[in-house]
Amino acid sequence: MNVALADRAQRAAKPPQHLADLSEPERDSWAESLGLPRMRARQTARHYFGKLERTASCMTDLPAAGRDELVATLLPPLLTRARQISADGGRTVKTLYHLTGGAAVETVLMAYPDRITLCVSSQAGCGMGCPFCATGKLGLVRNLSAAEILEQVRLAARACQGGIFGGQKRLTNVVFMGMGEPLANYKALTRAIAGIAGQGGSGFGLSARNVTVSTCGLVEPMDRLAGEGRPVRLALSLHAPDDPARDGLVPINRRYGVERTLAAAYRYYEATGRRVSIEYALIRDINDQAWRATQLAAKLCQYGTGWVHVNPIPLNPVPGSIWTASRPSVQEEFLRRLAAAGLSVTLRDTRGADIDGACGQLAAKEVVRTNG
Repeated sequence: MNVALADRAQRAAKPPQHLADLSEPERDSWAESLGLPRMRARQTARHYFGKLERTASCMTDLPAAGRDELVATLLPPLLTRARQISADGGRTVKTLYHLTGGAAVETVLMAYPDRITLCVSSQAGCGMGCPFCATGKLGLVRNLSAAEILEQVRLAARACQGGIFGGQKRLTNVVFMGMGEPLANYKALTRAIAGIAGQGGSGFGLSARNVTVSTCGLVEPMDRLAGEGRPVRLALSLHAPDDPARDGLVPINRRYGVERTLAAAYRYYEATGRRVSIEYALIRDINDQAWRATQLAAKLCQYGTGWVHVNPIPLNPVPGSIWTASRPSVQEEFLRRLAAAGLSVTLRDTRGADIDGACGQLAAKEVVRTNG
């Protein structure tokens, strides 16, 4: 095996089993298999989820004898912080973590006047191959476990409580818009959502309505998620209203097509009652033409206007990319045409442009650094 392949194999190493990967009955069984009373797993879970804690010395309700070993077994370390940088006057904090084996993932924590939102990663790298995306250029290294996703949330929630934005504050929103395609890691995604929204010793207690799952349009998993019964919001990364353009920007479109993808998004709205967000990165001279705004409006309005909210996004260029953001006048006309059709439209607030804000940029730099 050559050095590059060996390095990739190491980075793809699976994480150790963690309490947060398991349902409560599974935790009980695991504790019993370790020769422990069931209550030990439940006590540890209450510390992890309820108190955001994984330090053994803080878990004084556990027997002192063997406490360190118990916590190390049930709550093994999953993420190691490699780098953290801030922008926007300290209101945006981006963190690069190393996973077991050394693969890198990113989170972005963003403070707004009425909420604090965490953008989490669901995969190390991504296999969808969207050419304008920094993560897509990395390829897929591996799926994250549910516990690795939940550990991102726990660390961010602790940082909020610890005053990262001044004073004790609470994490309110989680968006699966970081590295990876969440619906391509479906089991871990849904377990993580359950852990985010669960109460007491079963989760962090955030509202499922404050969780957003972004997808480039995997139709069957979209339908499956619609049937899960959790009121999470769906965000569809569309980026073009016509198949020729979207085939080049979002390669999975060659499998599904725009019409079929939008139909699945509308079914999600029908099943959940949650308005779907349409994400649309505005790329200069590629997908930002005024006629495409008109076409996009027509495609969306065939189902009415109340089911959807359109989020045009000024492209955050990836270094070395041939693509860049739309001209301001073109961007304004694009938004005007959507609004004129009766659609709800909000230009996405861009954060962290000065700190490699595009998802995957820090990880890409880390791969370059470690590989020479």
